[in-house]
Amino acid sequence: MRDDRVEAKREAAALDEPAREARELAERLGLKPYPVRYWIVDHGQMNELIAYGGFQRRYPHWRWGMNYERQRKKDRHGLGKAFEIVNNDDPAHAFLQESNSAADQKAVITHVEAHADFFANNEWFGLYADRGDDGPNAAARLERNADRIAAIARRTDVDRDAVERLIDAVSALEDTIDQHSPVDAARSVADPGIAADVSDGDEDPLAAIEARIDDLDLSEEVRRDVFDDEWLEARGEGVEPEAPRPDVLAFLRDHGKRYDPESGKAVDREPWETTVIDAIREEAYYFAGQKQTKVMNEGWATYWESVMMGGEGFAGPDEFLTYADHMARVLGSPGLNPYKLGFELWTHVELRAARREVLDKLLRVEGVTPENFHSRIDLDEVADLLEPHPAIAGAGPATLDELAEMAADGDPRVDGEAVDRALSAGDGPEGIDVERYPWKLLTREGLAERHYVLSRPEHRGALRDVSREVLEEQARYLFDVDRYETVAAAIDDVDRGAGWERMFEVRESHNDVTFIDAFLTDEFVREGNYFTYEYSRAAGEHRVASVDADDVRKKLLLRFTNFGKPTIVVLDGNFRNRGELLLGHRYNGVALDEERARATLKRVFELWGRPVNLATIRVEYDDGEVRRAKRRGEEPEGTEVGVRFQYDGGEVTEHDLDDAIEARIAADEADYDTKPDDWLA
Repeated sequence: MRDDRVEAKREAAALDEPAREARELAERLGLKPYPVRYWIVDHGQMNELIAYGGFQRRYPHWRWGMNYERQRKKDRHGLGKAFEIVNNDDPAHAFLQESNSAADQKAVITHVEAHADFFANNEWFGLYADRGDDGPNAAARLERNADRIAAIARRTDVDRDAVERLIDAVSALEDTIDQHSPVDAARSVADPGIAADVSDGDEDPLAAIEARIDDLDLSEEVRRDVFDDEWLEARGEGVEPEAPRPDVLAFLRDHGKRYDPESGKAVDREPWETTVIDAIREEAYYFAGQKQTKVMNEGWATYWESVMMGGEGFAGPDEFLTYADHMARVLGSPGLNPYKLGFELWTHVELRAARREVLDKLLRVEGVTPENFHSRIDLDEVADLLEPHPAIAGAGPATLDELAEMAADGDPRVDGEAVDRALSAGDGPEGIDVERYPWKLLTREGLAERHYVLSRPEHRGALRDVSREVLEEQARYLFDVDRYETVAAAIDDVDRGAGWERMFEVRESHNDVTFIDAFLTDEFVREGNYFTYEYSRAAGEHRVASVDADDVRKKLLLRFTNFGKPTIVVLDGNFRNRGELLLGHRYNGVALDEERARATLKRVFELWGRPVNLATIRVEYDDGEVRRAKRRGEEPEGTEVGVRFQYDGGEVTEHDLDDAIEARIAADEADYDTKPDDWLA
């Protein structure tokens, strides 16, 4: 976003050096981010970017204006200041607000560099990003979508209101995709990508049947008697997936039609309608990576921001208090805070890996066993031995000579070339400002030791809490291994980078659901004071339900599975052999918001063109049972009842649900089979 304002240009020039140095530090720490282009914007431009989901141009639609007005009011009343926006792209684009303080801008830049690393290396972002040699190129794709849809809306033969209604319908279903698969996986066409605003050549089932009949060279009489219109229509609409289809939008795109009120029938879509559906569905896949990894991604960026800003003094002495206030506000936000939860989980991953590495070495000391570990090992001595080398911890002008000696001895923790430059050139053009950037004297190994998790004050006692069961479990894998004569020799062999290495491994393959499932341990819940709460019908208020780690994990998994939205799948494209669509809500104990479900069903009808059905389960409570439960201080027992909603263009009607369909929509392992009844104490 180019801006001719003097203040913006001045701000941008002042940030050139921090951006350049932050990139170098990030890479030295082991991050491998996309290139980042930074832009300086004012309040209005930032609010516009937020409204557009982080991009400068989107397709024409009323909701962008609504988003803008909401963010503008929040910004005006101090209810939601935006420090930055960064999008997943190669190169990534980061937008900084010009009114931020220098400390805030540096914090944002270090935060962005870590985001760009996550974008580039997480496999879930890769589901969209693996789009050929050009990478994700999201900004260009979204801009092309905007141009296509805007051109369609301007056409004289297209009703602009019809375009808006179609966008409304598709947007209402944008989370009904298969976020676990690449964007093109569920399409039933040979050539993936956005359909052009012409017939895209997809083989229509009905047209294919008619073509085969033509090949038979039948007389008109036989053709009319045997292959009448009703027969053809039934064959053309017989779409029955063998298994539930999670990508509802892809199914509607490939098999849906448009309801024509004049004829009262479903008719084929115009090519422009398919173009609009394809464009919005593809964008839903782009944003799916962000939705699936919100906790991981924000926690990752917050962790490395803290290492760079606080641990490496990227915030200068005159900026540190401002930065500390910035971080306190980020981590102290109320509700389920992805920054705080993610930051704490990443630290927990690091701590567990580092602790396992130390225990592995200590259990190899002669005479040490799981049974006598706590009596034979002096953990205060271990804590002292794990402290970083003084020259590493205090790297800077005062330690240059000692670091030079270490480099001469081949110490892998020291960047010998940087030390030589610092000694020979001083603060000159060829030198290094080691006062401001002491990290330039160290390699990644040195930085890992300098920031070693078990030497941080809050974690020095982490080895004391290790149980005998944990020690026995780890010792079970120690077979003919090298032994150490002393504790000091064992600690000298500890890999200080084990915690970071484990973090990088996890960063590549996990999303929020698998991350929480794997690393939200009993220890984490206990030390973080996490708990679940539920609405009590008996008491008429919310109450703490459980502090058990399994319950906390289940509750969080439910929150993040399928973006925290109901999981809807296609069960049948020819329900009751009438060409009706049957969707199923994968019921996991949490009922649908029926008012919203009814409204959404009407949107589905617009994309199917024929009657649509939704199977779900609701929990019904008898009034008398609720009153009796309140008197006893207990929770009432509800009854699960299968329901099928149907919409055919008139009113949404409600019907009993067939037992076989009810069995098909029960929760499976994808939803972790979590039900509120299991959480209540």
